[in-house]
Amino acid sequence: MIYVKDIEMNETRLYVKSIHISEPLEENSYLNDIPAVKVLESSSLVFDNPMTIFVGENGTGKSTLIEAIAIAMGFNPEGGTKNFTFSTSDSHSDLYKHLSVSRQAHPRDGFFLRAESFYNVASSIEQMDEEGGGRPIIDSYGGVSLHKQSHGESFLALVKNRFSGKGLYILDEPEAALSPARMMQLLCLIHDLLEKDSQFIIATHSPILMSYPDASIYELSEEGIHETTYKETKHYQITKDFIEKPEVMYRHLFE
Repeated sequence: MIYVKDIEMNETRLYVKSIHISEPLEENSYLNDIPAVKVLESSSLVFDNPMTIFVGENGTGKSTLIEAIAIAMGFNPEGGTKNFTFSTSDSHSDLYKHLSVSRQAHPRDGFFLRAESFYNVASSIEQMDEEGGGRPIIDSYGGVSLHKQSHGESFLALVKNRFSGKGLYILDEPEAALSPARMMQLLCLIHDLLEKDSQFIIATHSPILMSYPDASIYELSEEGIHETTYKETKHYQITKDFIEKPEVMYRHLFE
């Protein structure tokens, strides 16, 4: 079952309203083995909050689901804006072909950030600028080559300079390159963009990012998808226990 909260808010900034699988999956598809995907064949996942976070263990389908939403919304499978068309590895699933997305408004801006392929986005920007033909694209990303910054600095440069508001921003594990302090900085940037009528859909393992006040948190597991609260997530509980009593955790781990 998918739980949906009844929240009154400005619906004009909810660019993705709901998703469900409208076309049957192939019988031999590995997608049939992902419980979160199976749930969407019988019910819809409703987005009623401009800040939605997917959490769960590795292999539960977070990246698969967020990737399918991004592609269904017109973004390049490897990341970037809707204008990016590069492809270095055709590794995305076919889930987007079966996914129906209900939209209530059209975003003015948008970006799909995949931590694992952001290097390819940076390379594509450099290649397009080398080919010329107008204002350098890198100017929209802060004017400094993303390859000449650390991974974390380039992530923040992207959000600071390229994300302008009234947009749909889909982020897959953005914490991968960020220190705890930089993750808190990212939360501030996200907050400012939410104030500018943006919508975020984020897959993360970070207890810091999932702590955003009043965010809708969906946990993907072997049981499917269910809505939870921040302190009920395993990520929060394990991190809290480890920080408070590391010696106890070590005994459990090493004995």
